[in-house]
Amino acid sequence: MRLILEEEGLSAAKRHGGSGSPAPLLSVLVPALNEARTLPTILSSVLAVDLPLEIILVDDGSTDDTWSIMQAHVDNGRVFAYRHDRNRGKGAAVRTALSKARGEYVIIQDADLEYDPQQYSLLLEPVLQKRAQVVYGTRAFSSHTTFSFWYVIGNKAVTLATNILYNCYLSDMETCYKLMPREVALSLNLTARGFDLEPEVTAKLLRHGHRIYEVPISYVARSRAEGKKLTVNDGLKAVVTLLKYRWSRL
Repeated sequence: MRLILEEEGLSAAKRHGGSGSPAPLLSVLVPALNEARTLPTILSSVLAVDLPLEIILVDDGSTDDTWSIMQAHVDNGRVFAYRHDRNRGKGAAVRTALSKARGEYVIIQDADLEYDPQQYSLLLEPVLQKRAQVVYGTRAFSSHTTFSFWYVIGNKAVTLATNILYNCYLSDMETCYKLMPREVALSLNLTARGFDLEPEVTAKLLRHGHRIYEVPISYVARSRAEGKKLTVNDGLKAVVTLLKYRWSRL
């Protein structure tokens, strides 16, 4: 794997969260594969968030202009760009980003426009109030008008499997927005290469005894024609992953 570091250094203004406590530096991990159409918009949205953050971009072997767009956005230590020499999967891209992150907390931001970065503060609020360390943004209470029927059923089935296997009560296991301390994320020793990253993260968090706190977020689903990559096979792999880590030695 070839990694290209675009710029060194770190700068982020010290701001404060709504609770009055200093907001921790947040590392936003952005894996991307052929997302040239949406990447400029999502990067502008992340940079507009009024929190101390750094953005770690990873191009997972794109064949469009994703990499050149990433390079153009690198700036003064707040945005960093790395590149895989070939497509290795979302999980691999997230691991690359995580290995370069320096924030106290990390969150994954898909490069499409389904999740709104302005909601980071919602996930950080329980952290600042000392009520949680690991926070998921749940889409369970957002409008379902943009979801396909089978997508909703599949997500509910995978979440139900998680609750049964791990004796928990989550409403949206597959959400992209999973905020946690960087050290906790590193301690999970993630190995997933593709979309099985989501169940691996959740399974290992629960096996390690971490309590997962959920907050409602908004969500605008895109269609397969617009670039959505999840398939039925990904749902089946998620269940297999949940079964694998339920009893295996970590």
